[in-house]
Order: sequence, then C-alpha cells, then structure tokens
Amino acid sequence: MPLQGSGTAGLWGWLTLLLLVAYAARASEITFELPDNAKQCFYEEIVRGTKCTLEFQVITGGHYDVDCRLEGPDGAVLYKEMKKQYDSFTFTASRNGTYKFCFSNEFSTFTHKTVYFDFQVGEEPPLFPSENRATALTQMESACVSIHEALKSVIDYQTHFRLREAQGRSRAEDLNTRVAYWSIGEAIILLVVSIGQVFLLKSFFSDKRTTTTHVGS
Repeated sequence: MPLQGSGTAGLWGWLTLLLLVAYAARASEITFELPDNAKQCFYEEIVRGTKCTLEFQVITGGHYDVDCRLEGPDGAVLYKEMKKQYDSFTFTASRNGTYKFCFSNEFSTFTHKTVYFDFQVGEEPPLFPSENRATALTQMESACVSIHEALKSVIDYQTHFRLREAQGRSRAEDLNTRVAYWSIGEAIILLVVSIGQVFLLKSFFSDKRTTTTHVGS
C-alpha cells in the first residue's frame, strides 16, 4: 500500500509524494513542514524479508535537528535518534505488517523545521526481464543497464545538491537578517550616544555661564 502520514504536512510535501508514487510505487520522497511542538508520523505496509532504507535531512529551522523514531508492527523500536540533522538507516523487515516512522520537533518551543526524507521499500526490479538469466547480456543490454545505473546516481546527486543548496540559502538568509538587525541596532546606539554627547557638552557650558553670573553679582 502507499505511504500514509498522520499529522501536519505541507502542501508541497503531499504534491511531491503523489508525483513520486506515480513514478515509483515503492519509493517515497517528501519535503514537509514540521511546526514547533509537533510530531509527524508515516506508515508503510511492508512484507517480511523486504529490504528498506530510510534517509532524512533537516533543511531549515533552528539548529537543523529533529528526533526520528522507527517502529515495527509489534511496536519494537528499530531505530531511534535524537536531534539529528541527517541520517540514513537500512533494515530488513522481520515480519509482515505496518511499519511506522515519526519525526518529532516537540523539543522546540518556537522554531518550525522543514524536513526531507526518502523511504525506499524493496529492491528495484531488473531493467530487463531476462537480466538474471544464466547467459550474459548482449552489448546493447549491458549499455542500457550501465546508462540506467548512471542516471540513478545522477538523480541521487541532484537531490542531495538541491538539499544542500536549500539549506545553504536558508543559512544565508538567516545570517543576512541577523546582520541587518545588528546594523540597525548599532545605528540606533550610535545616534543615542551622539545626542547624549551633545547634551552633555551643552550642560558643561550652561553650568559655566551660571557660575559667572553669580560671581559678577
């Protein structure tokens, strides 16, 4: 069955899910918003003996960390990490049933996160039905398989580079905002100090005139 989720997910994440499920029914990629003090869970029906891989990365928000937990159909914890920026976990299903994995931002009180994950279930079917035959592949078939594997690697690299670019842009925008606020604060402080110096100098001359007047009288 397709990957199911519970909780609050962004529209972008669900559109990404629908597109990718249409392309590959057993591989799901989602980019979703995880609000502060929130938890988002996803469910996948997996057959015993199936090899699965969960990979995730926090793109924006706070210290770019999130809690991740993966449970089997019997509730056994297969994977649990706290405040991780990114990680990858591969396992083989030990029994039939619904597997659950959750991302939690409950430790954050005011910072929401943007999280990306890629959940792959099972091995990719061979490019040719007779690829596993005893005889060798033809030259054309071998070339097609090599091109297919190379394109898969290109897709993986493009995905990771897009994630790094998004994370770097978020860091740059956050730094730019902090620098802008700091510059405004410095300008206000400089203005206040300048005005204070003017009034302080005027008070010195005012005291001198007052003293001279008293002495003359």
